[in-house]
Amino acid sequence: MRLKLLLPLVLAAALTACGSGTASTGGATPAKTIRLAYQAFPSGDLIVKNKKWLEQALPDYTIQWTKFDSGASINTAFVARSVDIAAIGSSPVARGLSAPLNIPYQVAFVLDVAGDNEALVARNGSGIATVKDLRGKKVATSFASTSHYSLLAALSQAGVAESEVNIIDLEPQDILASWTRGDIDAAYTWLPTLAEVKKTGKTLISSRELATAGKPTLDLGVVSTAFIQAHPDAVDAWRKVEAKALQLIADDPGEAAAAVGAELNLAAADAKDQLSQGVFLEPADLASAEWLGTPSAPGALAQNLVSAAQFLKDQQKIDAVPDLATVQQAIYNKGLPGVLDS
Repeated sequence: MRLKLLLPLVLAAALTACGSGTASTGGATPAKTIRLAYQAFPSGDLIVKNKKWLEQALPDYTIQWTKFDSGASINTAFVARSVDIAAIGSSPVARGLSAPLNIPYQVAFVLDVAGDNEALVARNGSGIATVKDLRGKKVATSFASTSHYSLLAALSQAGVAESEVNIIDLEPQDILASWTRGDIDAAYTWLPTLAEVKKTGKTLISSRELATAGKPTLDLGVVSTAFIQAHPDAVDAWRKVEAKALQLIADDPGEAAAAVGAELNLAAADAKDQLSQGVFLEPADLASAEWLGTPSAPGALAQNLVSAAQFLKDQQKIDAVPDLATVQQAIYNKGLPGVLDS
């Protein structure tokens, strides 16, 4: 609802600031610039940033990394045409592809599948032992995020109406501050904030458990359609270095953890533990039928996003659910096997 209210203002600002140009082809932004939105959670994306692999792969481009706190703010940035590539959760992507946003971007990579790296935690001493005990309690999450989607799924699974819980919209750093002050009873959030709240709380359910129950969430790499059309080779280079990061996580967890730890200001051992809680695909799996698929045979990820959109529609969070064909067109898998194998 908040994004719906902001949309006209954001569009007006975007048109004033950028005219009708795309993110990397008009206005004051140089034509050879890539603006990347990243989030501070353990992922291969942080490895790419830390090791400057994209800068090395595309020396003719200016690479701009900007930190965002949630998928909702990244969606707003795409609407304003101020970002080209982003790391964003599957729930906000489902929302972005649906009305009223209808953001012209495409899913071009799977960064990770949420496992124990996202979870619902109740404060010690809150009297909360199960999800059903959340009735009448204050629960924080980041609205329009994968954690928000998972919280609603957990409540639905437990037979608890959303209206029976006081759900508060907070970004991860604000969740930690509120938790420390004792302002909230529980929180559904992701690493590294999750690791901090778990020190004084009890895990009620994780995204890994919800995935087993049919409500999986993912972190995705999305690219604006305009940027794909204008810079397909740059998109291939980006996919290649993201695949390199996935391979590093599989082959050398210590080196991967060192890079992630440097970005998150964590000790390498802590970063390694946090990386172990996510599910990272092998690069070769990305083009499989289970995930992105191929242009002639789009993968099941499209149906996952439609299912997420349907859940959000049932929860009255979006206006309409896009059809499967529309979402399949928003999966960018052109040349993927060749890119990842090269």
